[in-house]
Amino acid sequence: MQIYFTKGSMKFPKMPKKERKSPEKPKKSETRAKKIGKIVLWTGGVLFVVGLIATASLFAWVARDLPSPGKVNSRVIAESTKIYDRSGEHLLYEVHGEEKRTIIPYEDIPQNIRFATIVLEDQDFYAHHGIKFTSILRAALKDVIERDIAQGGSTITQQFVKNSLLTNEKTFIRKLKEVILSIEIEQKFEKDEILAMYLNEIPYGSNAYGIESAARTFFGKPARELTLDEAAMLAALPQAPSRYSPHGSRTELLIARKDHCLNRMAELGYITREEADAAIAEKTLEKIEPHKDIIAAPHFVMYVKEYLSEKYGEQAMEELGLRVYTTLDWDRQVEAERIVREGAFENEETWNAENAALTAIDPKTGQILVMVGSRGYFDEEIDGKVNVAIRERQPGSSFKPYVYLAAFEKGYIPETMIYDVETDFETAEGEEYTPQNYDGTFRGPLRMKDALGQSLNIPAVKTLYLVGVHDAITLAQSLGITTLHDESRYGLSLVLGGGEVKLVDHVHAYATLATGGIIRDKTAILRVEDKDGNVLEEFRQSEGVRVIDEEYVAMLDYILSTNELRAPTFGEENPLRFDERPVAAKTGTTNEFRDGWTVGYTPGLAVGVWAGNNDNTAMKAGADGSYIAAPIFREFMLFATRNTPEEKFPEYDPEKFREENQEEEWLKKPMLGGELAQGEDLKVCEIPGKDDEYCLANKYCPDDEVKKKSFADANSILRYIMRDDPRGGTPEKPERDPQYKEWNDAVKDWYKNENKKTILDAPPDDKCDKDDFSKYEPEVSLSVPDSAGQTFKIKAEADAPYDVDRLRLYVDGEEIASTGKDSISETYNVPDEDNGKKLKVKATIKDENGNEESDEEEVEVSW
Repeated sequence: MQIYFTKGSMKFPKMPKKERKSPEKPKKSETRAKKIGKIVLWTGGVLFVVGLIATASLFAWVARDLPSPGKVNSRVIAESTKIYDRSGEHLLYEVHGEEKRTIIPYEDIPQNIRFATIVLEDQDFYAHHGIKFTSILRAALKDVIERDIAQGGSTITQQFVKNSLLTNEKTFIRKLKEVILSIEIEQKFEKDEILAMYLNEIPYGSNAYGIESAARTFFGKPARELTLDEAAMLAALPQAPSRYSPHGSRTELLIARKDHCLNRMAELGYITREEADAAIAEKTLEKIEPHKDIIAAPHFVMYVKEYLSEKYGEQAMEELGLRVYTTLDWDRQVEAERIVREGAFENEETWNAENAALTAIDPKTGQILVMVGSRGYFDEEIDGKVNVAIRERQPGSSFKPYVYLAAFEKGYIPETMIYDVETDFETAEGEEYTPQNYDGTFRGPLRMKDALGQSLNIPAVKTLYLVGVHDAITLAQSLGITTLHDESRYGLSLVLGGGEVKLVDHVHAYATLATGGIIRDKTAILRVEDKDGNVLEEFRQSEGVRVIDEEYVAMLDYILSTNELRAPTFGEENPLRFDERPVAAKTGTTNEFRDGWTVGYTPGLAVGVWAGNNDNTAMKAGADGSYIAAPIFREFMLFATRNTPEEKFPEYDPEKFREENQEEEWLKKPMLGGELAQGEDLKVCEIPGKDDEYCLANKYCPDDEVKKKSFADANSILRYIMRDDPRGGTPEKPERDPQYKEWNDAVKDWYKNENKKTILDAPPDDKCDKDDFSKYEPEVSLSVPDSAGQTFKIKAEADAPYDVDRLRLYVDGEEIASTGKDSISETYNVPDEDNGKKLKVKATIKDENGNEESDEEEVEVSW
């Protein structure tokens, strides 16, 4: 059998081994090369296919748990809560966690910051599709050389993905995820959208995330107001926020990077060369804000923050981007801080009182307009971060108005008489309590309005006894006081400030007085919105709740706003005298001069001031509230009410009140209605023609006939009234009252100790009658010539024991002159048409009591 082998297209027979001739063999190296080539090609093909499969599998495996790029702009991003003033124009504070961030729309990001960022971070941003292979390869080679996964080679899109969707771990897998997501992000969003998301989230250092937060943190302004040099400096930070920090030690690196940015912007045509040079010349570092969170009205902000924390939680405040519009009046707050600071420094030098606080509330809404908790929030020497406005302090005599108001509600009136004499009060524990007035003197009988106006202690303690501690506390709490819950702690010293109140509550309660007795909840919030603008809560004007009738508050308004009632103690020209508008106010001072207060109100504003030392150290002796708090109160009240309409309190007119209630039997009760059953230095007149008979001085008794006489039917008010129902019947056995003996003995002792002649008889009940003093009616005499030419003189003189109200001259019924004096002289020019006539000349006098008299003459004129 013939065996063949082939070579090319030729067939060759296969020879027997021993006979066959071997053909020419190829070179050994060529045969191996072909075989190796085949193996490589085959292996490469297999590896390529396997690589594709592995890569696809790796990409699929890596991508399986990646976040959806389509939802990147709808995910929850931690955003700071912003607290604003009432206008929304002043950012007071940002509440944030580790990331302080404010999201703003693309339109609010100025071109300068966009261009500066692109120049420094990714010049090809608008050209690539999310990644740059050349940069990735360059970074990869560096990774191989350095045997580490280094950062770098990232586009803006990659940086956004890394910072917003991934962690900062340096692994190949994380880098692969970054590439995948970057490509997908570019497919889902426009370039401007990506740039906006990047600029809203990139870290700039100092806990500032996003360009808006960075602008406010470093330059104290919104991003839209950034200048070119400021934008370049901020764009320089994200690459290495710590290294380039403007608060760090290597600021020259930051300046160099800023200048490089501006030069590149000019080279690439984003700005002109002139603009770049001008921005480079700017001293941008000098514009940097101090390295601390911006906080304005800090005590108020912390007050609001505590409320938000309780209602929404800490996490919500730090991450949900709430917008909180508060009730704070920015202009008034700024001025109040200045006034408090300067007042406290002055007090420190003069009175050893180093701190002060002020709060103001709008009575018509309950909104807190001003809260200054100390003279300086960052003043560690005085423990300035403590908000004295919400701390419990003893209020001194500024608590007295609540007690007197409770008395008016029970049936007493401002004219009710009460004795200011040294008195021992027996306490519930059986111990004696003997209060003293501020000056150690005693004034005897006086009206409640005078006792409160002059801030006398003994009458105030007696008034509290008449009212009862429980009822006084109940009323104070109904007005707005939130303390004083354990009544067992408080006795008669409560009226002198023996309990603790908070300044903000004290002002709130006085605000209730300003409304005539209608309380509205105090609030610091106008509106709270989430980051999308949805309103979570909003202030609604409330009609409030009436807690006491206006007629009683009107009595208190009258006392606290009448300077004449205050003047005997505080002087005519005291800090609480306001001639421009009615202002009700009360000072307070605690024992050993540890606290000084002034609290007051107009119908449209309630203000309270505390002054002293946070550690309760005593001030210098004499550091009365009228010296250390009232000047601060006055200066702020004048500022806060300027350019506002004058508003008046509900009227209380003592004479009108008496006239309207003259038929009431209770008004005739000794002392209760203001008439003395006994009294010292009563102004009386001896009735003409009746020896030793007196009437109570009034307008019918001429001033030169008024005498001061003392009468003593020595009994205290407890003799005539029942405490719980003063307008009811007279007590049958008044001596059963626990305080009766002490009060009456004190009255008798006071009279015995007086070195004045006292008529030991009941004082007169009746006021002087007009008919008893008819001889004091006015008279007028007229002097004119019998005849005259074209001019003549007219003279009139009046005698008015009750003083002249108006003296008038008339010619033929026409008034030609008038005066408030007791004489008048006038030269009269006779009109031509009256030549040859007789003219009737008349003079009339009207005195201050309304009595009138006249005199009449005739003058014959011709010329």
